[in-house]
Amino acid sequence: MDPELKNKTATPSNTDESVQFSHITAVATGWMYDFLFVSLCQHFKEGQLDRFNETLSTVEAICQSPSLKRDTHDEKNMICAFLARVMHGKQLDVLFEDDDCVMPLMSAAKIWSLMKETVEDESLFQNIMKLLLVQSVAVCLEKGQRSSASSAVKWFENNHEFPQNLGVKLSTIVTQRDTYHPLLMSYSFSRLLETIQSFLDVYLKKNPSDYLLKAATKTAQSSQNTETFEDTVTQDVSLLAKANETTEMDANRKKKNTCVRTKRKLLSTKTDVWKPDTCKKPYICLRRISKNELLQLSEKSVDTSKVQKTRKPPQKWTAQLDKNLEDGVKCHGTGKWSRILLDYDFGGRTGTMLKDRWRVLMRANKVG
Repeated sequence: MDPELKNKTATPSNTDESVQFSHITAVATGWMYDFLFVSLCQHFKEGQLDRFNETLSTVEAICQSPSLKRDTHDEKNMICAFLARVMHGKQLDVLFEDDDCVMPLMSAAKIWSLMKETVEDESLFQNIMKLLLVQSVAVCLEKGQRSSASSAVKWFENNHEFPQNLGVKLSTIVTQRDTYHPLLMSYSFSRLLETIQSFLDVYLKKNPSDYLLKAATKTAQSSQNTETFEDTVTQDVSLLAKANETTEMDANRKKKNTCVRTKRKLLSTKTDVWKPDTCKKPYICLRRISKNELLQLSEKSVDTSKVQKTRKPPQKWTAQLDKNLEDGVKCHGTGKWSRILLDYDFGGRTGTMLKDRWRVLMRANKVG
């Protein structure tokens, strides 16, 4: 078969034959990609991780389409990859790089450094880079992974340029394990998300990607107006039908008053199977059971006397736990039980338990 004839045969009848169907497919694919990109940004702003992941998987699938012009969507692909890493920023077990030591926010900083030309505001670019650096360390400290926080500082020193005094401050914070340091509280994860959202607002305003979104919104509004109109018509028809029924009932009453009344039948033969028989009264039937049946019922019942409450045995303090407690007090001081819990594993014990054990050791003169 001739290729030109085959191409015309495969083309839908409602398309213009002067335009190739492959070009139409490319335009439609671009619209779908733009819609998914806007949806991804919206899910990121709302913090909906599940919907974000679903949309992201669709974006990854449509990027494999040969109809999509990748050169015109490379910038948006970078933004999608950046948002994915920030969205999973606090999940240290999620890997985006071949190197296991590179955590999500570190990988996000790597992509963000490649988007310098995309961001027109230089101060915004540097602010987000600084937030990524600080939060890469802060998230590790929150998870109790001091070594990972230290390696994050070294990784940024080797791969990115940032003020030297900031690196010194972060190294000191990691050494002291100060998760509530003013620097970490100022450059918080929520501030990182808000700053990225402001970048997305500016980018979407400059690069509108809402053609398909506007068309879908217009169609949804028109269908909603149609449904409202149909509901109004239905209500008017029902009111008119009720008015006709009322008129017919009044006319029938007048006819019945003028006719001779017949005797009412005591036992009507007309029955309605859809209506329950409400005239019947409920009754209770009692039956004496035998001894064998009684024994069977007693055997099936649960013997509550055999049920005993089990209590978890108390956990003993070992010499190693006492040593960890003593080292923690020497490092942080008396009363800093929550910080001591972050440094050592006390087998699920609480700060109150640590305080009580310290009093016992003090009374026994085992600690100074």
